[in-house]
Amino acid sequence: MGTAERRRRDESNIMQTEYKHNRNLTPAARELRKNMTPQEKQLWYQFLRRYPVRILKQKVIGNFIADFYCAKAKLVIELDGSQHYFDAGLAYDKERTDIINAYGIEVIRFSNADVDGNFEGVCQTIDITIKNKLQG
Repeated sequence: MGTAERRRRDESNIMQTEYKHNRNLTPAARELRKNMTPQEKQLWYQFLRRYPVRILKQKVIGNFIADFYCAKAKLVIELDGSQHYFDAGLAYDKERTDIINAYGIEVIRFSNADVDGNFEGVCQTIDITIKNKLQG
């Protein structure tokens, strides 16, 4: 069993009920809140901060920092830059998503290009996803 598999198994055993907040990541999350990417700023200021269900930015979940998190819907919203589309980035994102999913939290991802070129569609997808999760 590889290191990643062992870590995933160990974290999965820990998080059967609730995720553990890694307080060591809090300073990094605060810094990321101050230095959001242009796409994160656009999504936050033009849509998420006024959304009728509370959404947090740069939320520590386990050993990760999620771009945006809606606790009520148990939903993480990730915006991915180009580095996420190389083999190493794809593998890391898959592992990260699997671990977050094990907490009972769904992860949806959008590329920065999606935000730049189809902002309305990104917002609609987020809105529909949250509404469906709250109804289900």
